[in-house]
Amino acid sequence: MTLKPEPTAPFHSVQYALRVLEAVSEHGDGVTDAQISRETGLPVGHLTPLLLTLRREGYVEQITDGAYVTGSSLLLLGSGAARRQALETRLQQSLAQLRDSVGAAVYISRYVDGEIRVTQYADGPRTPAVNEWVDFRSSAHASAVGKCLLAQLDRNGRRDHLSRHKTARLTSRTITNEKVLFSKLDSQPATVPVLDLQEYAVGTVCAAVPLTAGSSAGCLALSLPIEDAHRLRTAAETLNRRAAPVLLSLAL
Repeated sequence: MTLKPEPTAPFHSVQYALRVLEAVSEHGDGVTDAQISRETGLPVGHLTPLLLTLRREGYVEQITDGAYVTGSSLLLLGSGAARRQALETRLQQSLAQLRDSVGAAVYISRYVDGEIRVTQYADGPRTPAVNEWVDFRSSAHASAVGKCLLAQLDRNGRRDHLSRHKTARLTSRTITNEKVLFSKLDSQPATVPVLDLQEYAVGTVCAAVPLTAGSSAGCLALSLPIEDAHRLRTAAETLNRRAAPVLLSLAL
């Protein structure tokens, strides 16, 4: 599988965040934002909101003199199996916060070994998860999750996937023509959420944004019942803005 080369806005934010965390970790007694700016090359205008995000997520803390030190969330990660468990717990907490923020069930999905896998999700009584009436692995052409992941693959990767999973018509809105599907994927801006307007299931609308970390395609998605469709675009915009902390958890 080959990913398309275009990085996304959350990807850039995460790369910057990792540089900031590296700079902070090298100064055990604390480091000012001006010093972080000099060491990372990030302008203060970009650094200030990034530090606010890292503080909110607990990855850095600000001490009495205004300097920044490594935060409790980063210290708790540890190493080995404990680190993996801590990261999974932290990621689940981020998803739960995002669910409450957008008022919808949210999902993380990855493209692994040629298949779509929903690796984590957060739902609730008022934000039910989508009914997986057709296996997500077989419905990439119809779901927001699937289309978002396919959009991150090159054409050979897409053709390989569709050679194993045919473009069946799931609803009257499902795109089954490969040429039309590829055209829509190619015209999809990397920074704009991918939408599913009852293409996967009647009565459900969804949105997804890419979470590309390393050589693995991934996405962050949400689903809403059709009666809440009027909230989809606003919720998708919030999802897009909040993608960076989730991707950071995946990158650490």
